[in-house]
Amino acid sequence: MTQNKENVRLLASLGVAGILIIAIIWMLKEITSPREDLARSTQAVTSPATTTQPLITNRTSPMQARMSLGDKILVTADTTPEKQAGVQAFASGDYTTAQNKFQASLQTNRNDPEALIYLNNAKIGKSRAIKVVVSVPISSILNVSRETLRGVAQAQDEINQTGGINGVPLQLLIANDEGDVGIAQQLATEFVKDSSILAIVGNSRSDISIATGKIYNQGGLVMVAPTTQRAATGKYIFSVSPDSSVFALTLARHITQEAQRKNIAICGDSTSPLTKQSRQQYSDSIRQAGGNITNTVCDFGAPDFNPNAILGRAISDGAEGLVLLPRLDNIEPAINLARANRGRLGLFTYGGMYTIDTLKRGQRYFNGMVLPVFWHPDAVAGNAFTENATKLWGGRVNPRTATAYDALQAIIAGLKQGNTRSGLQVALSNPSFSALGATGTIQFSPEGDRKGTPFLVKIEPGSSSGTGYDFMLVQ
Repeated sequence: MTQNKENVRLLASLGVAGILIIAIIWMLKEITSPREDLARSTQAVTSPATTTQPLITNRTSPMQARMSLGDKILVTADTTPEKQAGVQAFASGDYTTAQNKFQASLQTNRNDPEALIYLNNAKIGKSRAIKVVVSVPISSILNVSRETLRGVAQAQDEINQTGGINGVPLQLLIANDEGDVGIAQQLATEFVKDSSILAIVGNSRSDISIATGKIYNQGGLVMVAPTTQRAATGKYIFSVSPDSSVFALTLARHITQEAQRKNIAICGDSTSPLTKQSRQQYSDSIRQAGGNITNTVCDFGAPDFNPNAILGRAISDGAEGLVLLPRLDNIEPAINLARANRGRLGLFTYGGMYTIDTLKRGQRYFNGMVLPVFWHPDAVAGNAFTENATKLWGGRVNPRTATAYDALQAIIAGLKQGNTRSGLQVALSNPSFSALGATGTIQFSPEGDRKGTPFLVKIEPGSSSGTGYDFMLVQ
């Protein structure tokens, strides 16, 4: 009996000692881990050109949920079980499993650019890499975001398959800015702080470009916009499309000279921060081309918007054509006005309307509508981009995919000359700089805009898009 009591006391003592040892180990870990985090942070700062540890995000940042190298799905509409398993494996550092799962997800949905980007990032794993961000409004304009992501995904896939940038693979960080100025500014601040990020493929909306452009200029971080409305100025801001005023003048000359429509009504959206600037550009361009702007008040954002009443007023004002400038996330009022028009007045719009949504939802009401663009599959002869894009995504892409591809191609070409933030800026600013992209040779003006002239496309019946209508090149 005495021996049993001694055994019990011994076991109890050992248990208490074990608990104390565990507690001491836990406290030591809490004390040392901040130092380890600081060491990792210091290492990232002293190695600006490349990173050997894929930075998911700063765990304390409120922007963490909006960024992903492959640890979370941002385009939730394209979720598959395989993709979900892939991000879980990526987050845990199991990059081999992540590769297999992302590859399996692409077998299910080959038209998912997020999965292709994550696959290429998983192939890099913890290896040395050059990091670039692509910022897109996933939550507000999903299809526009997909179109942009397809362009950068294709460019990343191609450069990494050929050995990377001077032998170093390219890693892409996707960020969801929601098309919101405040969120985009917070993200821009985070990107500037992370010295492993060397460039941004940015959001092209004027208000976002201006707000974030100031941050990028102050932080010395290159931003290349894939489409027009660059608006922001500074030596670190570039655009792979000509300035938006060039597009406006191209369309205006077509309206007054080829289409022979002199009196034009312009319809904007007062809820859009771009309306005032866009209306002014198109008004000035039409007058410069010899046309007139009617006094018709047409506001897609008005709570009492009445398409029939507005059309009647436009006709009474002598309008021969309508320039439609709707928000991309709210084109329904423009469709309703086109429906009321029934082909009586010529329809014209801006290049941003080159989207699958325009064809799907506009259908016959937009038939004959003309818009200026900087890329069309039939416009650039002998360019491999269109064929490769069709094979990769299983169908035709649009100008936003082409110019997003060009934005990253310009960054890649610049990084080959200098793989630091300042080195990239110097390369892109060099008057002799050029890169080959989907839209042909990429060269920048001293202001950072793309050199070149846009052309025109028209919505007509066709079978390529699967909607019954296509954007056809105006010869």
